[in-house]
Amino acid sequence: MTRLLLPFTAFAALAPLVSAGIKFTSPVAGDKLTVGTAIEVEWEEGGTGPEISDLITYQLILVGGGQEDKEQQVVKVLTTAGNFALGGNKASALVETGLPGASTPANAYFIKMVAVGKTGGELTAYSDRFSYSGMTGAWRDDVKTALSKLDTTDGPATKDTTTDAAGGAAGADGDYDVEYTMQTGPTRYAPMQPVPPKTVTAKNTKPLYPTSSVKIATAFLPIPSIQTTITQAQTFSVSSMENTVAAAPHPTDDMQKFLNRWKD
Repeated sequence: MTRLLLPFTAFAALAPLVSAGIKFTSPVAGDKLTVGTAIEVEWEEGGTGPEISDLITYQLILVGGGQEDKEQQVVKVLTTAGNFALGGNKASALVETGLPGASTPANAYFIKMVAVGKTGGELTAYSDRFSYSGMTGAWRDDVKTALSKLDTTDGPATKDTTTDAAGGAAGADGDYDVEYTMQTGPTRYAPMQPVPPKTVTAKNTKPLYPTSSVKIATAFLPIPSIQTTITQAQTFSVSSMENTVAAAPHPTDDMQKFLNRWKD
């Protein structure tokens, strides 16, 4: 009997270590893709983070550069509003010519998924690295420097800031607490949008910020330095309950008797 219990005990001890998260199965590490064709992205549950059933929507972004956010450049947003509830574990998008990647070393690219949790927060997962041929656009100088030092096919580490069902934080991402204009890199983080109050208490209608100047472009503009803004997921929720109080009986006074005359 003891021999049977020991393997079961060992299995039970390992069970809490099993995790979920997002694991990309395509493209695979070292793939060589060509521009002008559709990129096929597939994933399954694996790695670290919440289960897919605990996620709502996602973005898929083709990114190039180093392992740190500040060393990366968004090449193309592939999917802006994917929905896990609709099922499926794949997406595709055309990758056209002219995107960043001229004279690129091998394995400069990877897929970035930003998924929103049902109870708040986000899971940011990355694929392994792969190559593209035919790119003609330019990298930023800092991205080129990071790529010149690259020696791995692994993507960046997963970032999990989702919250559990009890409302406790599973991780912390300080970028949301940093003033937007003080952040660096192609991806910026905006704080959670506030919930509107029930009454209007403001008396001063003066704009909070001055108006922005507008200049009409007369030539090709440079690639924007801020290419993706991620807003912190809203944790505000509303609950409701059934009113179990019985309805009041119909009135029986003289006015009701008068009104009853007109029912026919």
